[in-house]
Amino acid sequence: MKNLLTVIGLILAVISALDAQAQEKIKIAYSSTDTLNQIWTIAQDAGFYKKNGLDVDLVYIGSTTVGIAAIMAQDIQVGNAAGSGVANANVRGADTVSVACTINVLAYELVVLDSVKTAEDLRGKSIGISRFGSVSDVAARELLKGLGLRPMDDVRILQVGGASERAAGFSRGVIAGFPSPPGNVHLIPGGLPHRILANMGDLKKPYPLPFICAVTTKSYLAKNRSTVKRVIMALIEATHFFKTNKEASQKIIAKYLRGANKAYLDSAYESTAKIIERVPYTTREGMQIQLDEALKLAPGSKVTVDSLIDDSIVRELEKEGFIDRVYGKGN
Repeated sequence: MKNLLTVIGLILAVISALDAQAQEKIKIAYSSTDTLNQIWTIAQDAGFYKKNGLDVDLVYIGSTTVGIAAIMAQDIQVGNAAGSGVANANVRGADTVSVACTINVLAYELVVLDSVKTAEDLRGKSIGISRFGSVSDVAARELLKGLGLRPMDDVRILQVGGASERAAGFSRGVIAGFPSPPGNVHLIPGGLPHRILANMGDLKKPYPLPFICAVTTKSYLAKNRSTVKRVIMALIEATHFFKTNKEASQKIIAKYLRGANKAYLDSAYESTAKIIERVPYTTREGMQIQLDEALKLAPGSKVTVDSLIDDSIVRELEKEGFIDRVYGKGN
């Protein structure tokens, strides 16, 4: 019996070692702890990376601009970044590329102090973003323009930091408002009176933007296509999990987002479930807008939308029937 237990122990050790070897190590970054971005953490906590043979070191980098720099330096192999970051980097000579996007619209609202009743009340004041060139920067400018205000001229835009830093600055009165993902108003500390002055969904046409996207470099993709494909497969499975497992998804979201309360979790879940993509192609219309903006700062660049997007893996997965198998045909 003792010998048998020893043999069994050795077999289990070998199986464990083989399983560890089969899991490919990769570092992946996500850029926010709000619900819109949590597809990355759900893929980790619900086991979809591991299911697809990936041993993921999941790290938080709270800005598209910083995340893009880490991807370019290969400190991160695949990371969440918006189209603005991909375009801005490429016109300066980088080879970053968007391989999939789970959200393709700019889902933001402008939260302001309760004393700001109209757009005119915001004139001469400041609103906070994470960093210039980030998604929150794009959102701030588009929301202000939608209100008939000139960014930086009529309303100052300040670099404040991530969602929690913006909420803290708002509660202290350092800024009069901030662009916020859906539901984030429920996270404002201290219950400071506030209102939603503008919502992207209220504009005549929602702003198309490659928003929550899997980004890597063309050089990494060329050498590690199978790895990138498995990342996208995990994200597709995580998206299906999000759409069909509300309570389990909210539990994971609450783990990563401090202070997440029921009001936030319900509001943010419902808003996100409506816009998250079943088939995660990158919006070319949205990427063209970002490229046009980037080219204003680098007019001599020859970058095109086709050089910013590689949707071959998503096409391949769709053709192979992977997405239909995850969702069930007809869903």
